[in-house]
Amino acid sequence: MLHVDFQKSLPEFELSARFDTKDEIIVLFGPSGSGKTTILNCIAGLAHPDSGRIQLADCLFFDHAANIKLPVQKRKVGYLFQDYALFPHMTVAQNIRYGMHRDDQDQLNDLLQSVGIDHLLQKYPHQLSGGQKQRVALVRALATQPDIMLLDEPLSALDADTRRQCQDELLRIHEKWRIPFLLVTHDRDEAERLGDLILTSKDGRWSLE
Repeated sequence: MLHVDFQKSLPEFELSARFDTKDEIIVLFGPSGSGKTTILNCIAGLAHPDSGRIQLADCLFFDHAANIKLPVQKRKVGYLFQDYALFPHMTVAQNIRYGMHRDDQDQLNDLLQSVGIDHLLQKYPHQLSGGQKQRVALVRALATQPDIMLLDEPLSALDADTRRQCQDELLRIHEKWRIPFLLVTHDRDEAERLGDLILTSKDGRWSLE
C-alpha cells in the first residue's frame, strides 16, 4: 500500500497530492508544469514536501511532523526518467549492473529475455533506438528489485508503433511484478490505456478522477 498526502510550495502554485494505491498503475495525467514530476521526485526522495506524509507498506519515506526524511538510497524505488539517463560511456550490460544491489544473474537473465534486449548487452546507448533505450532503462530500474516504479513520461519520445509496443510491455511487466507503478503522461489515450487509476490536477490539487 502506498499512502501519499503532502503539500509543497512551488514558484507558480501550491502543490497538494493525496491518494492511496496498492499494486495498481496510477497515471498522473496533466499538462506540463502542473507538478507531475515533482510528485514523483518527492516519492523518490529527490525533493521533499513542506508538510505531510509518504509511506510505502511499512516503510515511512517522509513525515514532516516526525521530522523523517528517508534518504534516497534507503527507498526501494525504481525510477525511469524521461531522458532514460543512461551512461553514454557504459555498455548496456554495464548500465544495467550499475543499478543492481547485488549480482543476481538468474533474475537479470529473466528480465533481459522478457523485455527482449539480451542481444544488446555489448552495445552503447548511442547505438540504440529510442525503444531500445527505453527497454534498457526499464530493465536497469527493475534490476534493483524495487517495491515501487516511477515512470516520468517514459514513452513520449517514441514513434507511434514503438510507443504502442512499449505500452504493451509495461502492462505485461506490471502484471508480473504486481507493485505500484506511477506513470506520468500528458496523453489522454495513453492514460486511459495504461492506468488502473488516473490522477488529475485542479488548481494544484492532485486527486483521483
